[in-house]
Amino acid sequence: MILLKKIYIIRHCEAEGQPAEAQLTDRGFKQALEVSEFFSEIKIDRIISSPYKRAIQSIQPLAEQLNLKIEIDRKLTERVLSSENLSDWLEKLKTTFEDIELKFEGGESSKEAMKRIVEVVEEVFNGEFENTIIVTHGNLMSLLLKYYNGNFGFDDWKNLSNPDIYLLRNTDNKVFFERLWKHN
Repeated sequence: MILLKKIYIIRHCEAEGQPAEAQLTDRGFKQALEVSEFFSEIKIDRIISSPYKRAIQSIQPLAEQLNLKIEIDRKLTERVLSSENLSDWLEKLKTTFEDIELKFEGGESSKEAMKRIVEVVEEVFNGEFENTIIVTHGNLMSLLLKYYNGNFGFDDWKNLSNPDIYLLRNTDNKVFFERLWKHN
């Protein structure tokens, strides 16, 4: 019997900011409960999260409800575009969707960031668990989706919500994804 593995990719709920220790807003904590409710009828075997506080807090209610340990994976941290404060960061980010090798001072290229999250996803697809949740960040999530569908680009990234949920399925060694939930 072939197991049809499913990976639910979740972008964290609304947060107070970008630093690793930034936590969820009051609205974000409510959203985390909505995420937990969303998964109430779905079997989940494993939860892997970015070490950032906002990612962990986004999935905490569900982990507690399911009595599952949240595994932390540093490969799921948000991509650093640059160590410098770029006033035109949005324009620069857009360029990195077109040229995935492009790298700014102190940052990582789209290709490098993509490689990190793809490693996590491939490890899950090759692992024993059937239904896994991965909690990460917008830019990294969009690069993962771009990896499996080259048409996923900057505008799709801009269209992501906090939180957002996509389902990845591996069928005949081809990965398909669909958006399950966009938060309003």
